Amino acid sequence: MNTFKNLSIAFFNFFFILFIGFAHAARFDITNNCNFTIWAAAAPIAGGRQINEGGIWSLEVSPGSSGRIWARTGCNFDGSGNGKCQTGDCGGLLQCKAYGAPPNTLAEFGLNQFQNLDFFDISLVDGFNVPMEFSPTSGGCTNGIRCAADINGQCPAQLKAPGGCNNPCTVFKTNEYCCTSGNCGPTNYSKIFKDRCPSAYSYPKDDATSTFTCNGGTNYKVVFCP
Repeated sequence: MNTFKNLSIAFFNFFFILFIGFAHAARFDITNNCNFTIWAAAAPIAGGRQINEGGIWSLEVSPGSSGRIWARTGCNFDGSGNGKCQTGDCGGLLQCKAYGAPPNTLAEFGLNQFQNLDFFDISLVDGFNVPMEFSPTSGGCTNGIRCAADINGQCPAQLKAPGGCNNPCTVFKTNEYCCTSGNCGPTNYSKIFKDRCPSAYSYPKDDATSTFTCNGGTNYKVVFCP
């Protein structure tokens, strides 16, 4: 009986790996429409790159991958790729190996997940630094997301940060805002983000109105300052 079970597991793993191998990589086109330079980051999939105004960084992302893409602003790096950014800094490295520091607007994704669907969202759970669009560009999927509001200009005084607008968890560090245990819901601060970007995550458990899907194999664009 155990031998049969082990064989079943082995065959399942084999065919899962075979399926992933034949699935196509997704193309992500990351565009800077801002009137200033962005240092885009993609972790853990691709590190980071400077994108000047109007520039594009294209990535091939393997099926089964998950991660996040964000803009870093106000950066200075030396020839070795060491330095610092005003927003979204990832340990002082041009080539990010970890996620960025708040505040930063996030494009989050998981490709070829449950029932071969891609799951993706724009998250303001780490705050906001630049407007963003995250949309499919192939496969007939129409579940695009935009967060183009001037949240920096309308940020409450308690959440203001150089170059961005902090999430309340970063500022107050309480379970009410961080959702570290038990149930939590929207707060007066999260509603400020939600009112301006209804399709984006405004607090950690804001799943119902903020998670979108496309069929696996879809290509995407992430646009800063759409």
